[in-house]
Amino acid sequence: MKRAFIALGAALNGCALLAQPGRATNPRLNVSPIWDDRELRAITLPPAVSEGRILYLPADAYYRLRPLTIYKSYPVYDIGREPKHYFEWLRRQAPKVLLDGAKALKPAEWSQVGRMVFEAPTDFAPAEMIHDRAWFQRVRPPVTKDGVVPAYTYVIREKGKVEVGTGSCATCHSRVLDDGTYVPGAQGNFPVERAYAETLRRENRNRVLPRLTGGLLLPATDVARWTERLYERSNEEVIAVSEAMIPGVAMRSGFSYLDPPKIADLIGVSERRYLDLTVRLEHRSLADIARYGSMCWASNYFFSSEETVSAKAISSVSETMRYSDGQAYAFATYVYSLRPPRNPNLPSDQTRRGESIFKREGCPTCHTPPLFTNNKILPAGAFEPAPEHRSKYDILDIRVGIDSAAATNSLRGRGYYKVPSLKGVWYRGPFTHNGTIATLEDWFDPKRLQRDYIPTGYRAHGVDHRPIPGHLFGLSLKPEEKTALIAFLRTL
Repeated sequence: MKRAFIALGAALNGCALLAQPGRATNPRLNVSPIWDDRELRAITLPPAVSEGRILYLPADAYYRLRPLTIYKSYPVYDIGREPKHYFEWLRRQAPKVLLDGAKALKPAEWSQVGRMVFEAPTDFAPAEMIHDRAWFQRVRPPVTKDGVVPAYTYVIREKGKVEVGTGSCATCHSRVLDDGTYVPGAQGNFPVERAYAETLRRENRNRVLPRLTGGLLLPATDVARWTERLYERSNEEVIAVSEAMIPGVAMRSGFSYLDPPKIADLIGVSERRYLDLTVRLEHRSLADIARYGSMCWASNYFFSSEETVSAKAISSVSETMRYSDGQAYAFATYVYSLRPPRNPNLPSDQTRRGESIFKREGCPTCHTPPLFTNNKILPAGAFEPAPEHRSKYDILDIRVGIDSAAATNSLRGRGYYKVPSLKGVWYRGPFTHNGTIATLEDWFDPKRLQRDYIPTGYRAHGVDHRPIPGHLFGLSLKPEEKTALIAFLRTL
């Protein structure tokens, strides 16, 4: 999902264009079309379940979709901090196109428009849907020190008509820190699913329309099974399921609401070899991030047990949009340029002791400095990698005991979890692949292994207790050692 913020911002440094995750730098800049059938297949790992095969929209159909037109956006303010007569002023504004989707962008322009693409809304609704105190009280969005809600913007596409623009990358992948600092690219803390629940409540339909099922090219009985028959339930229960999802997690097609994915932190992604915690894609170059960003609309790929996309499925998405190749490369350039916020956690005697504990306990085996990941993938549960996987992928054959359902029993599962980087854990959260742990202190609490444990992060609707198994490393440390180790981790 994606949402917009305010404006373009300063020109970005494009020197990261050639960065290769964990590999030698490639001196050639690849500007070939991003939606290439062969390249898409090459970066996609095979599924753990037969129905999870990913089929991509054929390139000829993809390039028939309309490229995104980006309009000038205006900030959404917290309802109590909106400037006087602001909404009336918006109604007097004329539409202004900032970037015509048909315009071909040259590589020299990518760094200048990348943030614009990252924050560009792709969906629009009447602004009245959110422009009231009740919406803010129910959704409780994070607000910057300037009183702005970064996830949404107001957009004028027709004079006199104010719309709320949603659907930008910034919705999920931006964060407001406790001091009101806006951090683009970070694991988001906008309550995506709570906002969706409020939309359902306001629409007041007789029956909630199925969501995130359009990309499941499966028989109806299988679609119902893979969605836990959610859309056969009452509207109230569907709303409750969404409302239970905390900031930092968001539903995606192919996952269970019992294990929704933790939102990714895109800061430092140029150094990662695999994309998604469930290792859906390999990351080899800037072009792969351009492809990755273009997939977030989820209308250009499908889950199926078949080998080809049907004409009916192609027709069903023919009215959707896409990034132009230039927009996709601009997005990727911006993502490669993202940097973390200033870390207030400075080294001390305690953190240096924590670093020595980190080394003593063997943590660098997986969380290897300076990236604090070895960029390898771990087989989940009882999944056994195929022989060809061992030569093609960087597999560390260690079983850490993490709940394997998302990796081995979901449409998105590939049988693996990637080793996450520990850089930036001081500003991130919730943790684990499904956001069930709220803090580092909770992660090192052995009580999380018990069946009667109450998750401190995401707890699915109807789930009161749930153990958080696996990753036993650090659980047996003395209290003062845990404190020192956590202090060190917060300096990364």
